[in-house]
Amino acid sequence: MRVIVREDAAGEVRRLRAQLERVQGRRLDAPVLPTPPALADLLPGGGLRAGAAYSLAPSSTLLLSLLARPTKAGSWCAAVGMPELGAEAAAGLGVVLDRLVLVPEPGPRWLAVTATLAEVMTIVAVRPQGRVSDAEASRLLARLRDRGAALLVQGPWPQAEAAFEVADPHWTGLGQGHGYLTAREVTVTVHSRRSPVPRRARMLLPDQAGSLTATPTTATPTTATSTTATSTTATPTTVTPAVPLRAVG
Repeated sequence: MRVIVREDAAGEVRRLRAQLERVQGRRLDAPVLPTPPALADLLPGGGLRAGAAYSLAPSSTLLLSLLARPTKAGSWCAAVGMPELGAEAAAGLGVVLDRLVLVPEPGPRWLAVTATLAEVMTIVAVRPQGRVSDAEASRLLARLRDRGAALLVQGPWPQAEAAFEVADPHWTGLGQGHGYLTAREVTVTVHSRRSPVPRRARMLLPDQAGSLTATPTTATPTTATSTTATSTTATPTTVTPAVPLRAVG
């Protein structure tokens, strides 16, 4: 009798799990793809999930930062409909070019191209060339779940797992009217379907090495005295040249 009860309970758990997965639109045990630690802390589940779609702000630097770690781990990635996305900028942000496929001009069948690439790529990034219906998004998500791939969309997307926003940029590196830009500090906010409260953090995107890193402090600026403001904005008159940054979007 105990065995029967356990089997019934296990079957009920499987049934409820399958029902929940259908409602949520993704597998609960979907693997977490390699994600920069600074961004993983903001995402539900601790990183990008296979079988899910993510909406991104129109930032080439953010996109390439999300592609860098998967390519270094041996995964293949693709970018569709982004003709300005350059190989030099991608390599500068750590993307392994041997595992990156670029389709700059997919034409009117861009959605079909994206779905085809999802059959063989771990991550497919796309800039939509037109409106996507809920039915089309559902079919593509089903393919992503079946293949264990993730979708990164520059722009809004139906049924997105989470949405990234980039705001409040602050560049460093210029001296008294000369020098090189060396780093950009921004606030990244993630709005998730799984959490009613957005998560945000201050980070370097990119830092002086061309990577994405969290800043030592994420405190937001507050009203300060004139003395504090002066010390904060003071810059040295001599700047050590650095490699110019290519991806600044």
